[in-house]
Amino acid sequence: MSDVKTAMGAAQFEGIAKVEALPATGMITIRGTFSDAGFGKAVCAAAGVEALPGVRETRLTGGKGLLWMSPDELLLICAYSAADRTAHQLAEALKGQHALVANVSDARSLFQVQGRNAREIIAKLAPVDMAPSAFGPGMVRRSRLAQVPAAIWMTDSSTVQIMCFRSVSEYVYGLLTTSAELGGEVGYY
Repeated sequence: MSDVKTAMGAAQFEGIAKVEALPATGMITIRGTFSDAGFGKAVCAAAGVEALPGVRETRLTGGKGLLWMSPDELLLICAYSAADRTAHQLAEALKGQHALVANVSDARSLFQVQGRNAREIIAKLAPVDMAPSAFGPGMVRRSRLAQVPAAIWMTDSSTVQIMCFRSVSEYVYGLLTTSAELGGEVGYY
């Protein structure tokens, strides 16, 4: 197997918060009927969670779990090395059901913004209410960062993770680092 290369490598920036490109991560898109008990059972088993996430919720433990993406779509996060196997096993478990399983790990990039100004950095770029009362750990939003689609979720009160298409990784990294430049504090949150 060849070495896995992410779009931005190990890019990092330290400004009013730390911005970094995360290592290759397994990402599996799953579509199906959430109310189907067989679907839920198979997906939860594959993700290592007890229940499907609710609307705009995440169920993540130790870097593995599920993110709600739409009324019929979930994103399973796992180790990159386990993505192909997990996707294959889940597709087999869902055979005969109305479902789609696709390993999108190589088509996506993940970034992380960490620090007390993480909310402000995202708020400058996305039409998402980043107030602690409106958005916090365990929540996910599909939105955009400037001109490109992105998914945004918080892993704790000062850490935001962002998923985008691999093809726009450099653009997203540039947005995040510009928003995180020293002197760019807004002081709103």
